[in-house]
Amino acid sequence: MLRASLHVFAPGLTLARKVGHVLFNPAAENVLASAAGDFTIKLWDIEAGSSKLSLKVGEVIQSMSWSANGSLLVTTSRDKKLRIWDTRQEKPAHEVAGHAGAKNSRAVWMGEHDRVATTGFSRMSDRQLALWDIRTPQQPVDGFQMLDSISGVCMPFWDDGTQCLYLAGKGDGNIRYYEYEHDKFEYLSEYKSADPQRGVAFVPKRGVNMHENEVMRAYKTVNDSYIEPISFIVPRRAETFQEDIYPPAVGLKPAMSSKEWFEGAGKTPPKISLESIYDGQGMKEVPSDAPKPATKAPEPIKVDEPKKEVVEPTPEPTPTTIRSPPPPMKEQGATMMAAATKFQDTEPVEEDEDDNSSFEEVQKPVERTSATKPAVSEEVREEPASGTSAVEDVEAAQPNAAATPKPTEAEHPSQKVVDEEPVAETGAASTESSEREIKNLKAMLAQQSRQISTLTKTVTELVAEVKALKAS
Repeated sequence: MLRASLHVFAPGLTLARKVGHVLFNPAAENVLASAAGDFTIKLWDIEAGSSKLSLKVGEVIQSMSWSANGSLLVTTSRDKKLRIWDTRQEKPAHEVAGHAGAKNSRAVWMGEHDRVATTGFSRMSDRQLALWDIRTPQQPVDGFQMLDSISGVCMPFWDDGTQCLYLAGKGDGNIRYYEYEHDKFEYLSEYKSADPQRGVAFVPKRGVNMHENEVMRAYKTVNDSYIEPISFIVPRRAETFQEDIYPPAVGLKPAMSSKEWFEGAGKTPPKISLESIYDGQGMKEVPSDAPKPATKAPEPIKVDEPKKEVVEPTPEPTPTTIRSPPPPMKEQGATMMAAATKFQDTEPVEEDEDDNSSFEEVQKPVERTSATKPAVSEEVREEPASGTSAVEDVEAAQPNAAATPKPTEAEHPSQKVVDEEPVAETGAASTESSEREIKNLKAMLAQQSRQISTLTKTVTELVAEVKALKAS
């Protein structure tokens, strides 16, 4: 806070009490507001060298901030009241309860919005952030938002270009910033430093380095010994002018004279094009009738959209989505291989029993019957009545093996008879059964290929619909 007499700013303007706050009107030329220890805010006409208006607060003023057109003034004071002043009428338009804590609170007018942001403390000394609608300021929008439990006062700063609110804690080295969107403050990030700050000031938007995508620059005092600059930079390439983060900003030309303002006029100051400064052409004024340059801010989003279209080749690797059906295909193939290996597992057992020729490999199903015979004989020994059912099951499993019941009758005499007589018949039956199994496998593969084709068709249709939606 500035602790000096007002005559430092304008010769002949003096006060009996110390001045705590001094703030120029953002729209009118040579109009100054000063808050002093006599619990009043005086509005000065520097050209005339006198104070023409006085706002009687009645308490220690902790902060004050002008509206964009310079007609309203918001203040916070030690009596925990938030006041919105109609300065030319010298009375508050609204007076409501602010933060309930005993420590200092701060307020900042959010540019051309009809919103005010305040920082303060709760009764439990927790730091808070609040958003107020000046038309209905009885309660903050969505209540008080708790920040943390640090004891330092938060100093709010508003950037009208990026619609961001910066909170610098007095006594700590952190500066956090929020984006204002849909009547809410969305937390973005935080600048952290081990050096605590006692005071912070931000540079006007026309003074940032746009060639490095610097959106804000602050200066903070460290240990009352030196001033440290802090740059807030958007991490993107700065090859061309970034129109979305650099909309037209307030220039140097005021909207009206002090005489016009004291007579009741209210205008917003003209804006300048930051692109002209970026190109080195100096300050070029933007017509105030056309706030449409600000509406051009969404146009850079359109510039970002081609980048998304470049990313759209990602649907082209959607064959990866088409590849997703093959894994089940492999699993099904594994199940088919497992079904096929069932026959291979029984075959080596039968090869151990007969070491004759390679033609015995065709007789493997015959050996199955012989292998099943002991099981049937055991079942017959245990339950003679159930033996027939077991034989019927074997016949159901091999319906074409018509000669198989004969070996069951010759089980007890010898197994050589079975090996001598039905060799040819069993060989034919085994080939027929194997051919049927192969046909079944082919049918299964055909069904799976049909399913895969239908899946690929549906996937291609979905990809086409997604591309059509993105194109629209």
